[in-house]
Amino acid sequence: MNSFEKIKSVLENLAERAGADFSLDIPESSEHGDYATNIAFILSKQKGISPKSCADNLIVELQTKLADIVEKIEVAGAGFINFYLKDEIRTNEALNKDLSLNILNGKKVICEYTDPNPFKLFHIGHLVPNAIGEAISRIYESVGADVTRICYQGDAGMHVATTLWGIKNMGEGFPKENISLNEKVAFLGRAYAYGTKQIEDNADVKNEIIKINKSIFAGEKNDIYDIGKKWSLDYFETIYQRLGSKFDYYIFESEVSSIGKELVLKNVPEVFEESEGAIVYKGEKVGLHTRVFINKEGLPTYEAKELGNAIQKEKLVPNNDISIIVTANEINEYFKVVKSALGEIDKNLSNRIKHISHGMLRLPEGKMSSRTGNVISTEELIEEVKEKLKDKFEKARIEGKEKEQLINDVAVAAVKFSILKIAPGKDIIFDIDKSISFEGDSGPYLQYTYARLTQLILKCENAKIVNEKVESEKELEKLINNFSNILERTYKENAPQHMVVYLTQLTRAFNTFYGKERIISEDNMVNKYHLDLCNVIKNVLQKGLYILGIVAPSEM
Repeated sequence: MNSFEKIKSVLENLAERAGADFSLDIPESSEHGDYATNIAFILSKQKGISPKSCADNLIVELQTKLADIVEKIEVAGAGFINFYLKDEIRTNEALNKDLSLNILNGKKVICEYTDPNPFKLFHIGHLVPNAIGEAISRIYESVGADVTRICYQGDAGMHVATTLWGIKNMGEGFPKENISLNEKVAFLGRAYAYGTKQIEDNADVKNEIIKINKSIFAGEKNDIYDIGKKWSLDYFETIYQRLGSKFDYYIFESEVSSIGKELVLKNVPEVFEESEGAIVYKGEKVGLHTRVFINKEGLPTYEAKELGNAIQKEKLVPNNDISIIVTANEINEYFKVVKSALGEIDKNLSNRIKHISHGMLRLPEGKMSSRTGNVISTEELIEEVKEKLKDKFEKARIEGKEKEQLINDVAVAAVKFSILKIAPGKDIIFDIDKSISFEGDSGPYLQYTYARLTQLILKCENAKIVNEKVESEKELEKLINNFSNILERTYKENAPQHMVVYLTQLTRAFNTFYGKERIISEDNMVNKYHLDLCNVIKNVLQKGLYILGIVAPSEM
C-alpha cells in the first residue's frame, strides 16, 4: 500500500462514521503538501462545529496513524488538511513507481468508434471520434480491461444510392483501375456531391435514387457498388495505419439491417407502433421524441439498424460488461431514443451501453460539410500540418523513410493532442501553428521532451554513475506519484483531457529541472538519483503518450 492509499484508507474509516464522501487531492504547489483533503468540511456538519475546529481535532489522530509516512500535517484555510510526506517515502515511491493499474480485472469492454461511411471521404469530422475512441480503448486497457475495438460503417442507405446515381449520371465515366487510391476516393466524393445537388433540384432524381437504395437493401448484384466499397475500405485502412488505429471487427449496415428490421417488427405493438404507413417509437412516453424505425417504403432507418448493430456486437463479444459508443453530440437525442427503445426490448443490453459524445472539429473558417462537397479530408489536414513541420526537421539526423515517418507521427500527435485536450462534448478549434509548437501545450512538445530524455539516458550509458546525496526534486516526485490517480480519474470520467493536462505538467516540470541541473557533468559523471529520476519520467511519459495514441519517438 503506497502513501496515497494508506492516507485514503485512514480517511475512509473516519468518513464511514459519518456516512460521507470526501476528496483526497494533490495540491498544485508543494507549499501545500503532498496531499490535501476536505474531510473536515464533511465531518464538521455532523459534529456541529466549524471545519477548522474539526480539522484541528483530527490532526492528532491522523498524525498518530500516519507517523511512519508523514512528516507533518497542517490545517490550511478554512479547514483543509494538508499532508507532508517524509522525503524518503516520497522519493522511494517515485523512483519505484508501478505504472500498472488493475481496476477492471479482465472485464470485457467493447469500444465502437470512428465509423466512416464507404463511398464518402474520411473527413476531419472522423478524426475526433477516432482520436477519442482510440484513447478511451487504451485507457480501459490500462486499467485492466480486455478491449475489443469495433468500427460500424454505413455501406447501405441513401448516401450510397446517391453516389451510385452520381457515378452513372455526372458524365465522367467510371475511372480506370490504374489510378491512385486517393483519386478513386475523390471520384466517389464528386459523384456523391453531384447526386446530392441534383436531389435538391429534381424530384424525379430523388425517386430514382430511392429505387437504387431499395435494390441495395434487396442485395441485388451491382459491380459498381462492390468496386466502390472496396476502394473506400482500402482507403480507410491507409488512414487507420497513419493514425495508429487497428480494429478487431468491422460491422456494416448491410449486415445488420435485416436484424434491426426483424427486431422492430417482432416488438410491434409492445414497443413500436404503426403511424402513417411507417413504424415508429413514441419517445414522448419517456420524455423524448418520436422517431421512425421503419419508413413508408418498408426499409429500416438508421435507428433500426442501430438496434441490429447492438445485437451484432453482442454476438461478436458475448457476455461483455461495457459497450462504449463514441459519436458526435449532434446525435445525442437520436441516441437517447434508440437506447430507450432497446431498453424496452432488452434492458440488460441497453444498460451496458455507454454513450460518449464529442463536439465538432472546426477550423478558423468554421465547420465543414460533406453534403456540399466542401470538405477537408483527414489526409489533407495531416499533409498541411506536415508541410508546416518540415522546416523544424531540416537539421534532423535521420533521413529518408524514417524522417518521413517521424514527421507523419509528429503531425498526427499535433492533431490528436488538439482534440484530446478538450473535454468530450465541446467543440475543438484546430489552430495549426499552435498545434506544432515545440514550446509547450502541444503533442510535439511532449514528443520532443520524450526524445530528449531518451537521448540523455543513452549518453548516460557512457558516464560514470556516482551515488552522492543531492536535494530531491519534490515537484517531479509528486507528479510521478500522481500518475495512477490521474489514470484512475481519466478512466472513471471517460476524459482523456486529464491525462493531457498531467503529461503537460510533468513535461514542463522536467524541462525546468533539465534547465537548472547539469545531468552529465563536464568530467562525464552522472548522479544515480538524477539518472533514476530521468528513467522513471521517461517511462511515465511513454505510458501516457501511448494512452493518448501518440507515438513516442526516440529521436527528434
